[in-house]
Amino acid sequence: MVFGCSLFSILANKFGLKWILVFGTLGYAPYSASLYVNNRYGTEWFVLFGGATCGIAASALWATEGAIALGYADVKDRGKFTGIWLGLRELGQLIGSSIQLSLNVRDGARGKVGYNTYLVLIALQCLGLPLSLLISPPQKVIHSDGRKVPDPTKNKAVLKEFRKWWALLRTKQFYLLIPILVGFNWNGTYQGIYLTKYFSVRARALGALTSGISATAANVFWGWFYDLKVFSRPTLAKITWILFSISMLALFGWQVANEKLYSEAVPKVTLDWAQPGFGRGFAVNVLFRFMNESHYMFVYWILGTFFDDIETLTLAVGLMRSFESIGSCLSFGIGAAKVQPMVNLIIAFVMFGVTVPSTFAAVYLVPGRPVNVRKLEDDGSSVEASDVGDVDKPTLLPAVAADAGRTGSV
Repeated sequence: MVFGCSLFSILANKFGLKWILVFGTLGYAPYSASLYVNNRYGTEWFVLFGGATCGIAASALWATEGAIALGYADVKDRGKFTGIWLGLRELGQLIGSSIQLSLNVRDGARGKVGYNTYLVLIALQCLGLPLSLLISPPQKVIHSDGRKVPDPTKNKAVLKEFRKWWALLRTKQFYLLIPILVGFNWNGTYQGIYLTKYFSVRARALGALTSGISATAANVFWGWFYDLKVFSRPTLAKITWILFSISMLALFGWQVANEKLYSEAVPKVTLDWAQPGFGRGFAVNVLFRFMNESHYMFVYWILGTFFDDIETLTLAVGLMRSFESIGSCLSFGIGAAKVQPMVNLIIAFVMFGVTVPSTFAAVYLVPGRPVNVRKLEDDGSSVEASDVGDVDKPTLLPAVAADAGRTGSV
């Protein structure tokens, strides 16, 4: 996915978002099938094969779904659109975890979930293909003010799109976000280890359900918050990142205290909702899930504040997903190396700390209105890589002002 997300974003601008999205639905069911076979029969090679098919398909899906959510929405509605999209993404987890909890509700001990759980996931994932065929192409989108989205595939050459992808990578707005893209979700690997090591089967199933609920709550709240007209976009960006930084540092401190307590306990801890002290260990996991999803919302919204045209947004989402995949690859690699959970947690803590200053620098670059890079190119304006998203540059002001006047919101 490190390479695939960017590659498929380039191909999406050539062949269309819809068909790359359709391709992206094909690799998930084989992965869930491999988990079923591993759970029931202990087969391991199929899991690696399924992981590869899932990675290839997810590269296409991740690159296109985010571009659709951001690019189809008008600027003033991008918070809501992003919240709805990420909320729908959680719907599968809510349904699957509800069934998983019902199948494992009587198991208060450690162990693994029943293999029937995976049959439900396979069935849900098989619905992705027919549903993706119902997606409309961008050129059929009509905004509330009557403005249409141009066909992004017209006169597109793959090599030309690659050059634009490379120019986008070199913008200061994007490379300042690289640390948060790599490091913000690093703790997800530790959270999986934490639940498996210290919680009963039914508590883990409850954790999956409440994680989906908390993530959905984050999507709904931030989708509303980011579209507020009370604050300007630059002010919203600063407020949000200050809140995130304080909250995450506090959560990491809480989690370190929990890990030390449980790892040193004799006899070994198995947390279950029928036992005292369950809330302390369980609540921090739910809050981490809320904050991780909040970070998803934040980075997508930030991209939407910098760029307005769907072609640039598609390339930006692909790049974002590529760097996120680097973080996932490294964090899961450390988890697979079987280091001590406390070491894994401390690494995640440090990784988040590294993201704080660079992201602060990025939020100070958030403009009052995003730039339509393609419109600038069509108008013959020169766009340097370092200028994208900078509304203070004289060459960008005419296009930005015209774009703002057309939509009626600045």
